[in-house]
Amino acid sequence: MKKINIVLHEPEIPQNTGNIARTCAATGASLHIIRPMGFTIDDKKLKRAGLDYWDKLDITYYDNLADFLEKRPDSVGKTYYFTTKAPKAYTDITPYPDGVYIMFGKETRGLPEELLYEHKDFCVRIPMRDTLRSLNLSNSVAIAVYEILRGWDFDGLREDGNLTSRSWE
Repeated sequence: MKKINIVLHEPEIPQNTGNIARTCAATGASLHIIRPMGFTIDDKKLKRAGLDYWDKLDITYYDNLADFLEKRPDSVGKTYYFTTKAPKAYTDITPYPDGVYIMFGKETRGLPEELLYEHKDFCVRIPMRDTLRSLNLSNSVAIAVYEILRGWDFDGLREDGNLTSRSWE
């Protein structure tokens, strides 16, 4: 199965991180969290949003961006920076490489501009109406993850479902 790495740079809202953790559990993606965070990891809202999937996560914490870059040399050239400031759409990358890292910034400010300038060829955006600031972080992550998986023909994921018995009749 191919690998997706979701990187959250200084997340601030526990419910978003919990929802993203649930997306990771459902898809097999690894979660990387770069501190500081705007909440504690034992926050009830975080646990509630992730439901009972915490034991199914591959999650790593980093003290700061430099710590992430030092510990993840494999991310160089494989990281896509999701930002409203990018000139190209996330769908312009096809297919994403195995072992891809997709990085998202904090809810209130996004990724640091200097980081975006350093990696401008790897910056992508989710198209949206011009009059709005941005999408919700956990929704943006889900859009990105499932686009990558679609490009990989949903490698390793179950694609069929089964209806249960018609107990409502």
